[in-house]
Amino acid sequence: MKNRKDEHIKYALEHKSDYNSFDDVELIHSSIPKYNLDEIDLSTHFAGYDFKFPFFINAITGGSENAKKINQKLAKVANKCNLLFVTGSYSAALKNSDDDSFKIVKKENPDLKLATNIGIDKHYTAGITAIKALNPLFLQVHVNLMQELIMPEGSRNFSEWENNLKEFVQNIEIPIILKEVGFGMTENTIKKGIELGITTFDISGRGGTSFTFIENMRRENSLDYLNNWGQTTVACLLNLKNYINKVEIIASGGVRNPLDIIKSLVLGAKAVGISKTILELVIKCDVEKVIEIVENWKNECKMIMCALNARNITELQHVKYVLYGKTLEFSIQKF
Repeated sequence: MKNRKDEHIKYALEHKSDYNSFDDVELIHSSIPKYNLDEIDLSTHFAGYDFKFPFFINAITGGSENAKKINQKLAKVANKCNLLFVTGSYSAALKNSDDDSFKIVKKENPDLKLATNIGIDKHYTAGITAIKALNPLFLQVHVNLMQELIMPEGSRNFSEWENNLKEFVQNIEIPIILKEVGFGMTENTIKKGIELGITTFDISGRGGTSFTFIENMRRENSLDYLNNWGQTTVACLLNLKNYINKVEIIASGGVRNPLDIIKSLVLGAKAVGISKTILELVIKCDVEKVIEIVENWKNECKMIMCALNARNITELQHVKYVLYGKTLEFSIQKF
């Protein structure tokens, strides 16, 4: 019998997005810098914690032997690089008491900055189970409506989602982050989240991992015309510019390199989650090479900030930028 989590990994690696909204953003260069490179501060704060770096390894996988090996590599990279690591959905472990693909990351890296993830379709007690098992800094509650609709074995009952989220907020003592899975969050979702008590949102826009593509690959009758469903990461950030001082926005979805990280921060994100790019690295390279690449990212982020005359994350929000193409068209329309 095929393992759904292994299929997700396989098809996530196969999918190549034909458009990335970050390419529609041009940052305005400053020729005469104010700061030395060693004065640049990458630190940020969200979900009640301070972090030295504004990017982290976002939810990827768990729930199979292959996923366990990947999580072990990801955790080693995160621990060595002093990055936050968020596991994939803990729902897989709820179905199999012998599954240690999640617990292994903390067992092997006791000082790891760890968070975890669970679906909004679950009762809040499932979140408590995940918290007891992993002792995470925070819990992501993910929303994945179109994935569920396309998934052959997906849910068809959604009326309880809103109440589930409300109960997560009321009964979970650690911070809750509402997270999309690649379809993007816009103002209506943020408003509803605020109403239910959420203050941190991972908008996870279109441009990276496509769960419509993944689930279509698993279907007999593909609905591939929906593979580009949702809003892009940059479009979501632009749509939410009036909320960046009201709630904490985390950007993810299609982030490929330090330039995309900095563009996200310029557009108001407090931090940036990276999934597919880091997954590809741990599949192709040994752990030591991935650690070297990620350590270089830190310095490269500082280099770009120096060229933008921004000493810290707050100053990045004052950097000017120009939009092109589909993103420009999106930005001038109201919805």
